[in-house]
Amino acid sequence: MTETAASARQPGRPRSQEADTAILCAALDLLLERGAAETSIEQVAQRAGVTRATIYRRFADKTALLIQSIEAVHEEDGLAPLEWPDIDRMLDDWAGYLSRPGNRRMLRRLYGAVDDYPELLRTYRDSHGGRRASAERATLARAVADGQFPPEQDVEVLQQVLNGAVLHHLGARPDTENAVEVKTFLSAVLQQTGYRPPADNAKRPRHEGRGRQAGAAAV
Repeated sequence: MTETAASARQPGRPRSQEADTAILCAALDLLLERGAAETSIEQVAQRAGVTRATIYRRFADKTALLIQSIEAVHEEDGLAPLEWPDIDRMLDDWAGYLSRPGNRRMLRRLYGAVDDYPELLRTYRDSHGGRRASAERATLARAVADGQFPPEQDVEVLQQVLNGAVLHHLGARPDTENAVEVKTFLSAVLQQTGYRPPADNAKRPRHEGRGRQAGAAAV
């Protein structure tokens, strides 16, 4: 089970709320384990310990259930303010997120289902990616203004390059890479666009990524 799903199960809630939580947790876990196409209402019911009728009273179909499970896991993220003071801190956070196997599986499952279940990726972007994309553009724009990129670099292109690098990493690199290795990869990609970090970055203490909250911004 995912860390988020496990943390959602708290004692003392009314029975109906416990069923809601169990169903959403089971749906998310099965999505990560098997993918959208191989997840069924019957499997979710068995995993959650409820009947199929209980699920259908809450959700019209499997797609609606999976959409709600994705929204629920990112609900807290949508409330917290997000900004990065510089590229280095942004990459710290991205690397923390991408070093977690569960996060990587989530992204691969959503992109792998885009032809048959496009609503799932759209939900992820709406609930998780849009705000982070804005923060990413602002961070890149400040770095260009501060001379960390060549002045002719286009912020939108830089964002596309960085997000493309994230997708490549998800497909080509092992899930066992740690945050330092992921950050090294992303930094190397940015350096090919002309990025030169400030000299004092090497002297600044390292900060761990914020894991689930940070996220691969616009991916």
